[in-house]
Amino acid sequence: MMKYEKFTLDNGLQVVVHEDHSTKVAVLNVLYDVGSRDEDENKTGFAHLFEHLMFGGSIHIPSYDEPLQKVGGENNAFTTPDYTNYYISIPSNNLETAFWLESDRMLSLAFDPQSLEVQRKVVIEEFKQRYLDQPYGDAWLNMKPMAYKVHPYRWNTIGKEISHIEDATMEDVKSFFNKFYIPNNAILVVAGDVTVGQVRQLCEKWFAPIASGADYRRDLPQEPAQEECREQTVVGNVPMDAFYRAYHMPDRLDERYHAIDLLSDILGRGKSSRLYTALVKRYNLLNSIGASITGSVEAGLLVISGKLKEGVTFEEVDRIVDEEIDRLLKEGLEPEELDKVKMQAESSHVFSEVELLNRAMSLAYYTLLGDTELVNKETLAINAVTEEELLAEAKKMLSKINCSTLYYKRKEA
Repeated sequence: MMKYEKFTLDNGLQVVVHEDHSTKVAVLNVLYDVGSRDEDENKTGFAHLFEHLMFGGSIHIPSYDEPLQKVGGENNAFTTPDYTNYYISIPSNNLETAFWLESDRMLSLAFDPQSLEVQRKVVIEEFKQRYLDQPYGDAWLNMKPMAYKVHPYRWNTIGKEISHIEDATMEDVKSFFNKFYIPNNAILVVAGDVTVGQVRQLCEKWFAPIASGADYRRDLPQEPAQEECREQTVVGNVPMDAFYRAYHMPDRLDERYHAIDLLSDILGRGKSSRLYTALVKRYNLLNSIGASITGSVEAGLLVISGKLKEGVTFEEVDRIVDEEIDRLLKEGLEPEELDKVKMQAESSHVFSEVELLNRAMSLAYYTLLGDTELVNKETLAINAVTEEELLAEAKKMLSKINCSTLYYKRKEA
């Protein structure tokens, strides 16, 4: 069981404290409840742009990294469709430096035109390198708008298109910051060699003076049920043909979530999974195959993807994948098959929380979901899944009309 204490400042900042005095290290993690799903569809990529801008210095601290490095700290951040996460790992005797840095950029980020231009170029370069120039990099730029027609999950965190970042004005950037980067839209987790009293005192000193902003009420268009098979073919400079199948699934807090997560493991986690055994080992049609879920807060996707061997057709692969799915639905699970994936899932969860930073991130994430105590219920939820529940969900989800498929063809020389 992970122990923690919680309190909320008058300005709405939620604070979670997790004491662990086994090492002289502390983690300060700030999760902002804003991701790419919260963007205007004509101004996308802003949450990710801010991941970069937040390191461009604040009004009182021109260089964010320099004072942190002087006291032995490290920092980074990442953006998801659902939230943006910033974190600092630091020797615990220098914890106040992390509070000073993190609070100052929440209070007064420096909207420096030069910093905006530098980070704009960095993001545009990242868009080109990771999504346009990398083999299969644009697969999800094609997949998401096929699977999602109205929900903002239809664009990637990098944005829909480069022009949205190219055209971003200082006014756009300021208004995005003032809407989302406020205490009442953030969760602060402090973990490690700290005490609750110490954290409370530092929060009162550094974060309490920051004024709250207008409460953000999320009201996103909900994706209607998919009722037709969707397919798309793209051609690119890739080493081999590949395919991606996406099936709609319920949201993260749905009681069926863990059954579907385990279903994806049975289909395609590791070299003993059903699809790997059939398509790679038995029929020798693919070089690789895997299945996983997007794990998004709102209704997500179960994805199956693989890379084809030379001379193999998409029709052959589709036929065997469909046969394996049909066999699962008709014959059910092998003895101990469910126990095996439960054990894998449970050990992954337990292992992930060995690191202090991961524990801090988990506490922030489950607080975002609305119930911090879910951090201690995850393994119970995994182990509670029955074969009947898993098969019932498989029958509902793994239908042709709930599926979007991208065929990625290698450009002929």
